[in-house]
Amino acid sequence: MINKKNILWDFDGVILDSMAVRDWGFEEIFKKFDRDKVLLLLNFHRKNGGLSRYVKIRYFYEEILEKEITENEVLEYANAFSVLMKKELVNPTNLIQESLQFIKENYKNYSFHIVSGSDGEELRYLCEKMEISSYFMSIEGSPTPKNQLVKDLLKQHNYEISECVLIGDSINDYEASKVNNISFMSYNNSELDKYSEIKLF
Repeated sequence: MINKKNILWDFDGVILDSMAVRDWGFEEIFKKFDRDKVLLLLNFHRKNGGLSRYVKIRYFYEEILEKEITENEVLEYANAFSVLMKKELVNPTNLIQESLQFIKENYKNYSFHIVSGSDGEELRYLCEKMEISSYFMSIEGSPTPKNQLVKDLLKQHNYEISECVLIGDSINDYEASKVNNISFMSYNNSELDKYSEIKLF
């Protein structure tokens, strides 16, 4: 046990091993574009796991292709991506066993929440299908940025910031914890271990 009461979990790479599937999803929705351009997006995607697909889709168009994209087009791509993810990620074998075991054994000892860069509606669907929803008090994702999700959660539940920790695998997770003055635990990313303030497992 640690001196924290409230644990905020990132989802991809922390609870679910989904990077390869999400890589494939971006390749699939952008398959009509130059392969080299898509590879640049995948590199950005891997380095910024905590950012939403909406940000990544805009980044692909505006920064890599140097083209304009409308809000409707962003939503169309995001919806197409979500359809693929709902189909491919519902297999419980994608769950990270170390995290799953800790969650199952400790959900009554802490208040667990999911705050993710993945689409919120899609997250709730996946958690329901994989029968893990009941372990979490809330499951929230994009399009609301993670910084804001954390801020809203802390306020809604009137949590003491000293009693909260965010577990994540990307620099965006660390930044969300720092902006909101809560502790951070790095998981599945050795480059972030220097920022870890606690160790759960």
